Amino acid sequence: MAVAAKLVKELRERTGVGIMDCRNALQATGGDLERAIEELRKNSALKAAKKAGRIAAQGLLGLRVAADGRRAALVEVNIETDFAAQNEKFAAFVEAVLSRAFETGEDAASLAAAFAGERERLVQEIGENISLRRAASWAGQDGGLAGYLHNDRRKGALVELSGSDPALGRDLAMHVTAHDPTPLAVRAQDLDPAAVAKERQLFQAQAAASGKPPAIAEKMVEGRVRKFLAEVSLEEQAFVKDADLKVRDLLRRGGLQCRRFLRFEVGEGIAVAEDNFAAEVAAQVQGVGGGSA
Repeated sequence: MAVAAKLVKELRERTGVGIMDCRNALQATGGDLERAIEELRKNSALKAAKKAGRIAAQGLLGLRVAADGRRAALVEVNIETDFAAQNEKFAAFVEAVLSRAFETGEDAASLAAAFAGERERLVQEIGENISLRRAASWAGQDGGLAGYLHNDRRKGALVELSGSDPALGRDLAMHVTAHDPTPLAVRAQDLDPAAVAKERQLFQAQAAASGKPPAIAEKMVEGRVRKFLAEVSLEEQAFVKDADLKVRDLLRRGGLQCRRFLRFEVGEGIAVAEDNFAAEVAAQVQGVGGGSA
């Protein structure tokens, strides 16, 4: 049956779904608008389920810190391509997730459940898998929470100081976001012993391969371990805005301590398969040609 363009337009405005999907849904339901909406909802859930296995390693971070420094939230929502991450509706979805995380303190699993329906509709509209990957909600008693979000919204951090100093807190969060190497702990003694042991084993293997006498090799190992501890301990790092100033000195100048920090970077740790573009094009050409003659 022919479907009036006005009806297709109305269905699209109410659902946000593509024109052809709207037209097909109206044709399948004999032009019944409400039934067409239900049909699109079913298809949306099905398509979202099919896309759920696809890797989503792009996306945006959301950051919010209360004016009094006593509450803060940092979230990561992923999507498949950087282009889709710039979609206004995807950005609005990230903000909605952030607002709920900030207000309720829910973890990522709870937030994903709360936004399941909205996520499915957005997957249907944008055509890419979307994943609410991480969420952190902090509460601080001394007003020392602060944060920094890079302009591209791909890297950001939260910090908690022992007292209120918004400027210092933001500077420290900026440092955590930008410094290379990334700090792993506030102080050397706070580092995960397993991580330190892993580095020590690596240095021992390198020293053994050097052919140096055992006593010298052991000194090499200890020196490299000390260097590693200094490089990844926040307080021992050179401040990103002043290389002549250690972070510990920056904190001492402000009369405060850093209690904790958290850094997110979009897609970090997600294994992304490298596409063989030439092979993909060749396969498509062969498919169009219908095989060999």
